[in-house]
Amino acid sequence: MPKPRILVTRRWPASVEAVLSERFDVSLNRDDVPLGESELRQALADHDAVLPTVSDKLPEAVFAGDIRTKILGNFGVGFNHIDIATAKAKGIVVTNTPGVLTDCTADIAMLLLLSVARRGGEGERQVRAGEWKGWCPTHMIGTKVSGKTVGIIGFGRIGKAFAQRCHFGFGMDIVFYNRSQVDPGEAARYGARQLGSVEEVLAASDFVSLHCPGGAENRHLMNAERFAAMKRGAFLINTARGDVVDEAALTAALANGTIRGAGLDVYEAEPQVPEALRRMENVVLLPHLGSATEETRTAMGMKVVENVTAFFEGREAPDRVI
Repeated sequence: MPKPRILVTRRWPASVEAVLSERFDVSLNRDDVPLGESELRQALADHDAVLPTVSDKLPEAVFAGDIRTKILGNFGVGFNHIDIATAKAKGIVVTNTPGVLTDCTADIAMLLLLSVARRGGEGERQVRAGEWKGWCPTHMIGTKVSGKTVGIIGFGRIGKAFAQRCHFGFGMDIVFYNRSQVDPGEAARYGARQLGSVEEVLAASDFVSLHCPGGAENRHLMNAERFAAMKRGAFLINTARGDVVDEAALTAALANGTIRGAGLDVYEAEPQVPEALRRMENVVLLPHLGSATEETRTAMGMKVVENVTAFFEGREAPDRVI
């Protein structure tokens, strides 16, 4: 039997590419240039499996015409870049990589919270530019983190891991909103309590951190009205998906002082980041580093390997989305 023909849309850790090459007839994107819509459409026509990442957009139009692909092994937890309804209608299985990036993404959220509160980005830029004039009592005063209240939107694996860091590392009070009810005993393990609405969380929090899925359901969950509902002087942290935040509304809220600052790892139109945000000193901007450790990216790749291997061996893919 010939090996299944598989396309890997971006460069992955070398150890993962080696395993894929052993098990399958693999085409690698050696130039690591994101594929366009027509190239992705052709990939679905030519390969038994396509392994996309968040940088690959697969709207309905990509699924037009003849399709050979039977499984999309997504490299990542989020899959709002894939038209799931169309994939399902075409009989294509979609898998993701949950669990293995929890700690590293929570770490990045903590990094953003500390950096924006203590003005770390501003300070580093000042030192590098040779503009620091030396210590003085009023220089670059930030916001204390310990003992403050952090509000978490989405209390899944990453939200809980972030709560653990905030509560046990910095003595922060934790409130959260989650679509489904979380057992109070489970929440108490993280020093957290569930509130009934996003607005209640916003009103109570000195820091708000987003850990909810992207996609149509949560698109612009943080809009002008919700920024107005935050405490004046509060901070927003986003390591979820860029489309969860209305970036125009965020820019306005930062400019007029509705909120004090923001820490962002994801954006609506990655890799494009609005110039207005790039100009602001009270915003810490990272290039989607949530899962960017050697250990995590390798584990993510091996999750995809396990899913695709199981599928072609006639077993249930462990992390099947549809």
